[in-house]
Amino acid sequence: MRPLQNLWEKDTLRVIGLMSGTSADGMDAALTEITGFGLATRVKTLAFVSLPYDREVREIILRLASGQAGGSREMCLFSFLMGQLSLEACLAVCEKAGVAPKTVDLVGSHGQTLWHIPVAEAYGGRLVRGTLQLGEPSLICESLGCPVVSDFRVRDMAAGGQGAPLVPYVEYLLYRKDGQTVGLQNIGGIGNLTVLPKGGAPEDTFAFDTGPGNMVMDQIVERITDGRLRYDENGALAAQGRCSEGLLSWLLQDPYLKKSPPKSTGRELFGVQRCARYLDEMAGRAKEDILATLTALTARSAADAYRRFLPALPDEVLLCGGGARNPAVRAMLARELPECRIGLTEDAGLPGDSKEAVAFAVEELFSAGALDVFTTPAGMKKNRPAVLLTCLCGEAEKEAVLRALFLHTSTLGVREFPCVRHVLERETRTVETSCGPVRFKRSAGWGCDERKKRPASESI
Repeated sequence: MRPLQNLWEKDTLRVIGLMSGTSADGMDAALTEITGFGLATRVKTLAFVSLPYDREVREIILRLASGQAGGSREMCLFSFLMGQLSLEACLAVCEKAGVAPKTVDLVGSHGQTLWHIPVAEAYGGRLVRGTLQLGEPSLICESLGCPVVSDFRVRDMAAGGQGAPLVPYVEYLLYRKDGQTVGLQNIGGIGNLTVLPKGGAPEDTFAFDTGPGNMVMDQIVERITDGRLRYDENGALAAQGRCSEGLLSWLLQDPYLKKSPPKSTGRELFGVQRCARYLDEMAGRAKEDILATLTALTARSAADAYRRFLPALPDEVLLCGGGARNPAVRAMLARELPECRIGLTEDAGLPGDSKEAVAFAVEELFSAGALDVFTTPAGMKKNRPAVLLTCLCGEAEKEAVLRALFLHTSTLGVREFPCVRHVLERETRTVETSCGPVRFKRSAGWGCDERKKRPASESI
């Protein structure tokens, strides 16, 4: 396998990002070429594929994600099944792009989320939070011969984050605009919002899960059509029905929807049991009316979150995810947010279906250290600014530099490379320390904004 240090020596990296979301409808793979560092990162998508799961695989995912099934034997098999499907997606996207798989430099694999507990619960005499994504990355690593980065959500939670949403920093790189505030509304299984404030720095970006996306609608469609349909294509059924405002008001009383960010959710809350309850409440109504009401729930819960939790409405809202292709959802959201221009992420040049896969391709570079960054998405949070110092010195001065770092900064760890080719040459300064003068070149880190003054403890 090619060592990570090789990534530092290349101007352009060929990276695959993999995503299997809570909708459990298939595996997305984006093959990208990534150049640059920090805010100068540039991404070119070479190819994108979305491989639908067959009925048996999807039923397995939904059963395990219900929280009521699966022992250690099945979890073992499922992890390797998802690893095989991930590898197949890598090979498929390489074939589509006409690229040899062995030329891929790095792969980022999200895995399939089966359970997510962002709020601590009593367990084993402790208060424990957790999240579980399965999809054995070693199968990809062994076949392609390159590093594979995984456990994005686990690492984010370990760093104090919610484990979701995970891609705000990459969205900042790709979609920010100096002259207006942009909202990115993903409508996957769960709806989530990223807000990029006008003229804002990376640490000004914030994101949270707004509530149900396609998850509830898809489950209800399968139930009321006895499995003939997996989703409401183009919102055709919902468009024929009439929303019940009384039922919608009841649905919107859900405690999660009123909870302030940071927050995240998933199938644990809006899964099989919740949908069964919804159907009981709507018994006797036409299936078209049921779908119209639940489609309105997706749109209204998102719009309510904007008005309840944002300091001001975005100038523009860009939609992505499967729900962005649903005309009924788009129309309802436009009615709910008449003050905002509603568009698609495709309008900004990046296909919405590939956005999350591309984002994981970029994030794995940060996780692997190839972009001079060793932080996680939790570094985006306002109370956790991340600053990376690249210290250039000779071997003889190394010990003094390390001592200075640990004595006079908030450094928690150091990674050492004998030769680093890429450095962001933004500012060079000599700092007087108790160990003598030390020369530094400073580079931007995750969530770092050079326009803002840092605390003295992190000034170098």
